[in-house]
Amino acid sequence: MRYLTFALTKGRLASKTLDLLGKIGITCEEMQDKNTRRLIFVNEELKLRFFLAKGPDVPTYVEYGAADIGVVGKDTLLEEGRKLYEVLDLGFGACRMCVCGPESARELLNTNQLLRVATKYPNIAREYFFNQRHQTVELIKLNGSIELAPIVGLSEVIVDIVETGSTLKENGLMVLEEVCPLSARMVVNQVSMKMEDERIRELIRKLRASL
Repeated sequence: MRYLTFALTKGRLASKTLDLLGKIGITCEEMQDKNTRRLIFVNEELKLRFFLAKGPDVPTYVEYGAADIGVVGKDTLLEEGRKLYEVLDLGFGACRMCVCGPESARELLNTNQLLRVATKYPNIAREYFFNQRHQTVELIKLNGSIELAPIVGLSEVIVDIVETGSTLKENGLMVLEEVCPLSARMVVNQVSMKMEDERIRELIRKLRASL
């Protein structure tokens, strides 16, 4: 039997995923060691391998078949646009992608004026403004604190992930529109789905039952 390989998003998503897998009897002792320098973790008995990766890299590993299964946020899937099967909404890491800005920007949104939009997610923002709102915008890609952009006048609005909204509120910004809900998703490589159909479907079935 060949190994099934999981790519997990580093940090909170990985630990939540491991908790969930633990509920259906899938554990990986090696991953409990917080000081380990290992990159690949193995459960010999169940013929499973696990590795941790940065969020944006997980869909790449899965699309190219370096991992059979991945767990990653929906925001990353939408932004990366990789060819893979999204098979399960795991429900945790729930938040939403929103258009945010000061109250004064609401009018600009409603009158379809040319806007500058700062975001870490240019593909999601482009899809939303061009294809859903049919509004022409200038997209500005940033990597750090997006909330800063409208405050210092770099952009009128931002497109970003909102969990509680407290950072926005503290900085005089608010959610103006919701783009889409987000949460952790399980994805599967297209070839693996055909080759390991039974094992993967059984895994999905057990996970769905425990959710």
